[in-house]
Amino acid sequence: MQARNTIALSSSRRFGYSLLKAGMFALLLWAASAAGAIPIPGTPVPITLQTFVVMLAALTLNWKEAAGAVGAYLAAGALGAPVFAGGTSTMALVGPSAGFLIGFLPGVVIAALLKGKADTNGLAGYTRTAARYMLALIVGCIVVVYAFGFLIQSAVTGVPLAVVAMASMGFVLGDLIKALVASLAVSGLAKLF
Repeated sequence: MQARNTIALSSSRRFGYSLLKAGMFALLLWAASAAGAIPIPGTPVPITLQTFVVMLAALTLNWKEAAGAVGAYLAAGALGAPVFAGGTSTMALVGPSAGFLIGFLPGVVIAALLKGKADTNGLAGYTRTAARYMLALIVGCIVVVYAFGFLIQSAVTGVPLAVVAMASMGFVLGDLIKALVASLAVSGLAKLF
């Protein structure tokens, strides 16, 4: 009986801790969009640190926690909270940046599933982990997110897909740099634990 109670308590603590981590990342997503946006000429979508936070969530949380964080963030905006870039809410989910926001959810899940376990076996392990993390972020948080973003922005604005993609190339370089920084930082932290 006591063992069953201990298991139930341990399970509820893990669940509570998972909720706390997801909630913290949802708040970080809001903070990243509230911190400011940098406009890119030729595109209605600004640069924010949201993608960096999504990348960190994918690398530091399991896929369920990462999905919970992004899902809570999107739900808050859908319900009218001003959590998206520029203090927008629901309208951002039907505007030109909708695809990028919506793409965060499948993107973070895919990246979290692809990252694998950290290899803390010396410099070679650190390097392998960083490379695997980078690849996971490129696939999930860049390719998947941009696929959603380009398609929906083209549909919403009526601008041809190729033009939307070309206008958004400034974002890709920035997100590759964010992915590199996140991969190096998180794999280095994993080495310490």
